[in-house]
Amino acid sequence: MARQARQLSNSGFYHIVLRGINHQHVFEDESDYIYFLKSLHDLKIALVFEVYAYCLMSNHVHLLLREKQVGDISLIMKRLLTKYAMYFNRKYQRSGALIANRYRSMPVEVDEYFIPLQRYIHQNPLKAGLVNKLEAYPFSSYREYLLGGGLTDTAFALELIGRDEWIRLHRVESDDDFEISGKISINNNEIRRRIMHYTHGREPHEIGSWAKAERDSMLRELKETGLSIRQIERVTGISRGVVAKS
Repeated sequence: MARQARQLSNSGFYHIVLRGINHQHVFEDESDYIYFLKSLHDLKIALVFEVYAYCLMSNHVHLLLREKQVGDISLIMKRLLTKYAMYFNRKYQRSGALIANRYRSMPVEVDEYFIPLQRYIHQNPLKAGLVNKLEAYPFSSYREYLLGGGLTDTAFALELIGRDEWIRLHRVESDDDFEISGKISINNNEIRRRIMHYTHGREPHEIGSWAKAERDSMLRELKETGLSIRQIERVTGISRGVVAKS
């Protein structure tokens, strides 16, 4: 059966996930992580793309990249994985494929999922029990957002919602489910928590009983923060048409 062609992103952003074949480790020691990141940095200079998040775990990798030219993502990943696989096989005297099947890539639009996707990527070590604080993990881009660095393009995300809010959201442990298949789901509890931040603790279902002007003002604000009409409808109980017209 022929492989399905990769879906291209209108925005140029991609969430890349790659795993070791048979769930084996793709990093054995610290120098392997460093080599991978150095290779990514060198390739970024050569092919001119942007890196918005990464997290290297022992047997898998998450990357959030933005290509400059449509279709560049295939060349970027081919060069990166070929170089790293050659290094790894030579170092550990092995042969054959290192990455399971093909790496997986999911187009990402700059909408309500962008910051939660970054948080999901950065919280991998925390959820795996490797660290107690995100900044304690040395092989993710989280520390570059706090301290700066030469690989990650941090300005874009920080300007979207502000540095303080970006950090605050990252410190809230989330159960968002970003499936490797590409399906993204933000659960109702997370949506409720976000809405209550803007209502100063008032429950989302109360918004429908507010005075029309106050209600519509809040609905507009929620849409401006990145929540979709469907998400607002689901948690507030306000009809989609009312949310859309507000």
